[in-house]
Amino acid sequence: MKRLFCAALLASATWTTFAGAAAAEGNPWMIRGRVIGVMPSESADLSVAGAALGGSVDISDEYVPELDITYFFNKNIAAELILATTQHDVTATNVAAVGGADVKLGDVWVLPPTLTLQYHFDNGGKFKPYVGAGINATLFYNEDEGSTADSIDYDSSIGPALQVGFDYDLDGVPGGWAFNADVKKIWINSDVTVDFTTALGATVKADVDINPTVVGLGFGYKF
Repeated sequence: MKRLFCAALLASATWTTFAGAAAAEGNPWMIRGRVIGVMPSESADLSVAGAALGGSVDISDEYVPELDITYFFNKNIAAELILATTQHDVTATNVAAVGGADVKLGDVWVLPPTLTLQYHFDNGGKFKPYVGAGINATLFYNEDEGSTADSIDYDSSIGPALQVGFDYDLDGVPGGWAFNADVKKIWINSDVTVDFTTALGATVKADVDINPTVVGLGFGYKF
């Protein structure tokens, strides 16, 4: 419930900011609400004092509400801002320093706003596919180091994003309601520092690739 409340609060605040501007007739805004699955394709290189340390990382899949806001420059070209936040459980796996065991590293909140430039294939029909490419900026917050580490720190990340999806017109009028399906690939890399002074007498550095696939289903309204 905590995750859903934070995501809904973020969506509500963004809606308040943009809803007034989008209310005018003929406004080129589209607002969508989706439920998304965030599925990391994670890997990590671990090291201690510059020396390689065997092991990797496991980051949990998560499912949350998401809000996106799209501005159409014309019927084909649009820009979309994607907003959501997720909380992920993190585990260091097969850590050589502890005999190949797994070490739970608590959880972390991830805020990855993503801006894409899209091309919409509008042939006048109800089915309107699109593709997009853009940039992602990921911030990590409320880090919980778990019961083994003394502290953990995640560096923020900037990386590319690709997108493919479609809107399906539900009411047959210009603008109006649409069903939406969307898939994004986002490249996220973070340098992570884990203080294991109490347990291992060392600090572990990790170069972590998260690189999630984000799959969403929902509804949109174009003004």
